[in-house]
Amino acid sequence: MKLPNSAHTSRPWRIHNLTRDFRIEDVWALPTPGSRDDFPRLVRWFTSRDDPTRSSGSATARALWAIRSAAGQVFGWDRPGAGVGSRVATLRDRLPPDLRSAPAGPEFRARPFTPLYLLDDEFAAEVANQTMHGVFHLGWVPDGSGGYAGQLAVLVKPNGLPGACYMAAIRPFRHLIVYPGAMRDIARAWQGLDAR
Repeated sequence: MKLPNSAHTSRPWRIHNLTRDFRIEDVWALPTPGSRDDFPRLVRWFTSRDDPTRSSGSATARALWAIRSAAGQVFGWDRPGAGVGSRVATLRDRLPPDLRSAPAGPEFRARPFTPLYLLDDEFAAEVANQTMHGVFHLGWVPDGSGGYAGQLAVLVKPNGLPGACYMAAIRPFRHLIVYPGAMRDIARAWQGLDAR
């Protein structure tokens, strides 16, 4: 379920101090009910997922990922010189000493994110290409009934007017196709993990 930005900004996440020049693109409540200690399982699940062009549940979502990948190749959006450490400095340079010495978290198996830090209830990773510098943020929040659930926030810093136009152009597709399908995939996978 999509949440207001305040669901992210009202929490004392450490990511706020690192991303003052980023904007919140999306905040979502994840269908991942659990106990206080289940956050590492959620992080492992997200980082171990396969390539979205092959694994997304919806054929439409897979097609959109494939189109985006092809466009990235044609327009050079994803070339190595457009990423973190090339076009943009890594947010790891902004980490305070305690986060710098904390584990960065697991590497992503098939997605272009680079982990920044992992805490008991918070995980952040970054990605950059020619269109934007983005942050994937997972949090583990009380659900109001004694349990916990995941919360996903996507923060972005578009690369100029072309980046802002690109983010605006893909917003309806993300909200109408990509995220609803992803939420169904997440719910099925999380229930499957509980059944093990």
